[in-house]
Amino acid sequence: MADRDHYHFIGVCGTAMGAVASAMKARGIKVTGSDEKIYPPMSTFLENSGVEIFEGYRASNVPESADVIVIGNTISRGNEEAEEVLNRRLLYQSLPEVLKEQFLRGKRNFVVAGTHGKTTTAAMLAWVLKEGDRDPGYMIGGIPANLGQGASFTDSEFNVLEGDEYDTAFFDKRSKFLHYLPELAVINNIEFDHADIYGSLEEIKLSFRRLLNIVPGGGLAVVNGDDPNVIDVVEQSPCPVRTIGMSEGCEWRIENPVYQTEGSSFHLAGEDYFIPMVGEFNVRNAAMAVAGGIFAGLRPDQIRKAFTSFKGIARRQQLRGEVRGVRVIDDFAHHPTAIRLAIKAFRQRYPDSRIWAIFEPRSNTTRRNIFQRELAEALAGADRAVVPAIADPGKFAEAERLDPEQLVRDVVSRGGEAVYIPSVGEIARYVAMHAEEGDVVTVLSNGGFGGLHELLLSTLGERP
Repeated sequence: MADRDHYHFIGVCGTAMGAVASAMKARGIKVTGSDEKIYPPMSTFLENSGVEIFEGYRASNVPESADVIVIGNTISRGNEEAEEVLNRRLLYQSLPEVLKEQFLRGKRNFVVAGTHGKTTTAAMLAWVLKEGDRDPGYMIGGIPANLGQGASFTDSEFNVLEGDEYDTAFFDKRSKFLHYLPELAVINNIEFDHADIYGSLEEIKLSFRRLLNIVPGGGLAVVNGDDPNVIDVVEQSPCPVRTIGMSEGCEWRIENPVYQTEGSSFHLAGEDYFIPMVGEFNVRNAAMAVAGGIFAGLRPDQIRKAFTSFKGIARRQQLRGEVRGVRVIDDFAHHPTAIRLAIKAFRQRYPDSRIWAIFEPRSNTTRRNIFQRELAEALAGADRAVVPAIADPGKFAEAERLDPEQLVRDVVSRGGEAVYIPSVGEIARYVAMHAEEGDVVTVLSNGGFGGLHELLLSTLGERP
């Protein structure tokens, strides 16, 4: 596709949309955009990049001069600008399509996929390549502390992309990662998720099989050899596969993992590594990043050096503050497996502390009762669990909706301590009343949880 003169982004303030819009502006392409709400830091970033942005969606925002309209993943039918585009029969594309043709075609693209650990693994791999003088472009769903932003594009031959199995746009229901032209595909794990678009685990597996189908013969799939769902997917892979894991059958076996308060060490493919992060899942993430670095031509000593300075991801085991000896930690865990592993990691990092788990059922999957039992098992691993009311319960029929009060009873029946507290304000007051010096209060959510983190810190500070 030849470069066109004017691109208009509907939903421009999304992390990836904004990064791509800015990068295209830097290439000399005229870029405009719109979003429902415009506020810093993205609004400042776009304005500094020279991207003209409109607040609110209106048909009049769609420029007469636009050659291509980029429609974001959050936009659905009924959006005023999307309807204008369809009515005027304008050329429109999804963000992954634009990304593929503008930044990925002809490059060495390393795509990190899987239900859990995508963001951390992709950030580790991008940092390893950057420290190894490969200067990769990258697009990552979180904000890596080392990199300062979630997406950036360079003239390097390498790109690292977090590959999401979620659908591309309202007009393209394929997984996003199928647009990313992978030379290397990393599959961390596969579980059922995204209940709003997938009807079964088998449907999710099919998307991952399709990912393997577009990895070239000279490429590589690096996969979790301990995950039976992954092994099932790669069984008839048309591309080369390398299994990594802790079981004996893995080609690259993770050996001698040691978890300490300051980090974790492990042995892989004849080499020792250390990461300043705790938890088995982070060791697995790091092992995948090692394989990606080796595939890119880096030496183990270069990878070791990069790991020592890796600072992690915002909202992954992130200490938000400490008041009166009570630590408040933010974590993105919201799937039962991620919650279980996060609690396990917090115990490894804070072995003498009481661990609180305040869980927000927010995603389209966890607001359903699909994981009612699994969530109870995961939360029972904490010393005390707190569960609020679910947001917008009317979106789901009562028969399929998660019952948070029943979830609390299920945690208690498994020997755990748990309490149902409907609102954020009540949760903060409860924690301030009952938390003791040395406690670790973890907030587990894929959203903002109504500003709970800040409210916890301020309420703890007000305690007599």
